[in-house]
Amino acid sequence: MNEHRVTIARHAVENAPGRLVSVGLGSCVIIAIHDKAAAVGALAHVLLPQAAEGAAPDHPAKFANTAVPLLIHALQARGAQGPYTAKLAGGAGLFPDVLSTQGRVGERNVLAARAALALAGIPIVAEEVGGTVGRSISFDVGSGALAVRKTGGEAHVI
Repeated sequence: MNEHRVTIARHAVENAPGRLVSVGLGSCVIIAIHDKAAAVGALAHVLLPQAAEGAAPDHPAKFANTAVPLLIHALQARGAQGPYTAKLAGGAGLFPDVLSTQGRVGERNVLAARAALALAGIPIVAEEVGGTVGRSISFDVGSGALAVRKTGGEAHVI
């Protein structure tokens, strides 16, 4: 089975049997999109909610609003035609007393990911977001199962 690690502001696409893995999620959000019929999945490790308007980011997976179209294109390049489903994980508030000038980044990342998926017409079928602890994930692209392990906890599938 192929396993691909996806780091901050990056994305990957994999056919079954394969797995996409991200470790050490804090305020970042994982957007995992799956095409069950094609047995292919794509994942982005999103760092921030939105790219500046009109700007073409060096790494589109860095932002929720540019990551979703990027993932759809990557899935289509692997033969996926939909329908797609999505799962989200992450978006923790690790430092609840420390706010950026625009509010909590983790919460804003989750809201932006939800909005980008809604705009693309992709339903979110499961999510584990928020809280105050980090997470690591493993996405089985054959089944669409997303295993989530909170720091200091056991993994469970969403």
